[in-house]
Amino acid sequence: MRSNDPPADHDRATAKMSVAVIQFAPGKQPPDNLEALREHVTAAVQSGAKVVVAPEYSMYAVSRLDERVVAVAEPLTGPFVSGLGAIAAEFGVHLVAGTVERGDPGSERIRNTLVAFDPSGTQIARYRKVHLYDAFGHRESEVVEPGVIETPATFEAGGVTFGMQTCFDLRFPEGFRRSAVAGAQVLLLPAQWIPGPAKVDQWTTLVRARAIENTVYIAAADQAAPRGAGASMIVDPAGRVMAELGDGPGVITAEVDLEQLAAVRAANPSLALRRFSITERGQE
Repeated sequence: MRSNDPPADHDRATAKMSVAVIQFAPGKQPPDNLEALREHVTAAVQSGAKVVVAPEYSMYAVSRLDERVVAVAEPLTGPFVSGLGAIAAEFGVHLVAGTVERGDPGSERIRNTLVAFDPSGTQIARYRKVHLYDAFGHRESEVVEPGVIETPATFEAGGVTFGMQTCFDLRFPEGFRRSAVAGAQVLLLPAQWIPGPAKVDQWTTLVRARAIENTVYIAAADQAAPRGAGASMIVDPAGRVMAELGDGPGVITAEVDLEQLAAVRAANPSLALRRFSITERGQE
């Protein structure tokens, strides 16, 4: 597929699937965060969810990144990631969550990585955050190495194709567009959206805009207060908010319907009408 081609025509499928978003407040103890996730996944499964997405930095969260996060970093075979796989297998769901991945040997930085598991607990996809949060007085790049530009990370569940982006990526529409062109029908967006003036307004506006311009569902899982702004939501391809939370912990679910997605794309064929492709920008 060339970068400017429309997505493959999966939209004629009739799949329906319940997707859940977990919003919680991870802390500094990965085992405790894993147990909290398990409790929330229990609630998500009880509501009928087949795909569950949890926030960025679900493994370990602080208000400002420093050497502490480097010290707890693990490989993608470590105990936290293995624990995520065990939860996915226990409940028979697809599970996506944000981890703190150890960098290359000798590196003093970590990777901000999303991992996806299938219902057997097998890792089936991973995405390393490309756009680092060097904004609003923060310098994520001092502690995190940016992900390499790769083929968009996608996976299939129940006939639906899912893509992944992370938090600050939301402010850069190109990554979402690349995922949509690669066939994603639902974009999963784990985040730790730092609170601040107008930040929730920006979050809700951008989540809905990314859904509308790419005609995709978006399931956005933010951290709860105090380290996240909350406002997790699930948005349909026309930008309608299907479910949302305040700033406290909780679980929301909504149904992804590929017939609805196909109808939206027939009425608004913005992906097919594009005139520009996307190219990687060189590092300066």
